Amino acid sequence: MTINQIFTAGVEKNASDIHLAVGKPPIVRVHGKLVELQKMDILTKTKAETLVLSILSSSQKEKYIKKRELDLAYEIDNVSRFRVNLHFEKGMPGLVARIIQNKILNMEKIAMPDIVYSLARLYQGLILLTGPTGCGKSTSLAAIIDLINRERACNIVTLEDPIEFTFNSEKSIIRQRQYGFDFLSFPEALKHVVRQDPNVIMVGEMRDLETIATTITLAETGHLVLATLHTQNAAQTIDRIIDIFPPYQQDQIRMQLSLSLAGVISQQLISGINNDSRIAAREIMINTPAIANLIRENKIPQIKTIIQTSSDEGMISMDQSLKQLAEQKLISKDVARAYAVDPSIIK
Repeated sequence: MTINQIFTAGVEKNASDIHLAVGKPPIVRVHGKLVELQKMDILTKTKAETLVLSILSSSQKEKYIKKRELDLAYEIDNVSRFRVNLHFEKGMPGLVARIIQNKILNMEKIAMPDIVYSLARLYQGLILLTGPTGCGKSTSLAAIIDLINRERACNIVTLEDPIEFTFNSEKSIIRQRQYGFDFLSFPEALKHVVRQDPNVIMVGEMRDLETIATTITLAETGHLVLATLHTQNAAQTIDRIIDIFPPYQQDQIRMQLSLSLAGVISQQLISGINNDSRIAAREIMINTPAIANLIRENKIPQIKTIIQTSSDEGMISMDQSLKQLAEQKLISKDVARAYAVDPSIIK
């Protein structure tokens, strides 16, 4: 049993994630549910250590042992790419790998709403994709980049940790840079990216104050910027961005955000009606003058009401999206209620 055999078995099962933990056989997540890989042995500490270390270079092994955590990309030719996290649990090595599909799904395949096509065709502004880990943010980002690549002659620069989907340049030039390999710090890379003549900049994740501040500034200076955050909805996203700044800077950031933000797409993956697929439910907020005014005046809780009543502008709340999916019989009503903030709207 090699790491490549385990990873390949996960791909063949159409899994999204692969887990290695001492005391269990390899486990995969299929359509949101964890299942054991059949005919594979329970992992001992020695076997788990052998499997984990087999994908590391000497320098990576040293870093993993010293820091007790490591994120990296791994690839098996003609099989798939993987985003891998290595860690320790009770002093024993563990691994979780996200399977990255070789084929980039386009906007049509992931049922992206029409308004997102309009956002992708902007020439400047900040587009945020948000949601919990494993909700398909990377897939949605890749679909937007793919649309731009097919339609426009742009210079697209991505800053990722690690590189997930790999793009072939079509009308655009695409430069994909990996944290820890091509650059050493997101804030530093963002400061220098303006010297690389970009039209579109993709930031894998806005993790800290300096990265967020620089990302917003880039969106103000004539670039289209795509980024992700681990937030549940549009209002929480605005709050998270503003709250990371010290109080004396928050008014300035509200003003900048009200001017530079184009839209927020918050999503989560829901089990399909037959539990044989996962469907994306999406909340979409467009930065209309009404939304921008609420951001400037620090009336963030009112954003929810604007989203709910602005379907003509292309907006939709998460609960409204869940209701639509249930009415289309793509997800069950019980599942929709379980994910909804206000389950009573799903009847």
